[in-house]
Amino acid sequence: MKNLVGYITSSIPDNNFTIDLALSMKEAGVDTLELGVPFSDPVADGPVIEKANHIALESGFGLNDLFEVSSQIGSNMDMLWMGYMNPFFHYGLENFLKKAQEYNVEGMIIPDLPFEESQLVNSLFDKYNKANISFVAPTHSEDRIKKVVENSKKFIYMVAYAGITGSGKAEDLTNIISMVKKYSNTPLYIGFGVDEKTCKEKSVGVDGVIVGSAFVKHLIDDSLSNNEKIAKISSIAKEIKEKINE
Repeated sequence: MKNLVGYITSSIPDNNFTIDLALSMKEAGVDTLELGVPFSDPVADGPVIEKANHIALESGFGLNDLFEVSSQIGSNMDMLWMGYMNPFFHYGLENFLKKAQEYNVEGMIIPDLPFEESQLVNSLFDKYNKANISFVAPTHSEDRIKKVVENSKKFIYMVAYAGITGSGKAEDLTNIISMVKKYSNTPLYIGFGVDEKTCKEKSVGVDGVIVGSAFVKHLIDDSLSNNEKIAKISSIAKEIKEKINE
């Protein structure tokens, strides 16, 4: 059974909605929630998720909102925090890890934390038994892939193409998948450009998919009511889960 990781930006339009949406996504087949920590310069994300980040910040998002949401979700479904290093650094990475432990958050996805620098903080992740998700990309050499994946935990995030989320590009990933599998037994999930149309093709050879923009575009669609947003996103999650496991 292939897994589905679903990204949503926290606290849009409010904390209670995020909680309701997350639990509905779980019922629809999302195995792991990737809860986005809003940040002003989400460099790895495309315009959809970038807009969501700005909406949350303009609405007054603070880290206490993230913690409130997480306190209600973490005991009900598998969850990771996804964000950029600046908020983690300013709050204190160890303080974040303590909160993660308190709220049953499994770990973090930090796309602007280079692999070499992550080695300086992995002892903190180990201290609290939390995953610092590893990234691999089509541009990586075999030597680098070996270094990145050999001590990976929970899952490995394979970037489907060089670029930003939601772009919908396509690259031949056969070789990189083979190299990752050669050096690690950690599940390999593919992200970037995965939606209900591309998920089946992109899931070939990997253990799961990571979906963000395909959900968030409906999250920030002002033409939909809150109930319609939940229904739409959950319907897409169910469709993707079914397609990747056909």
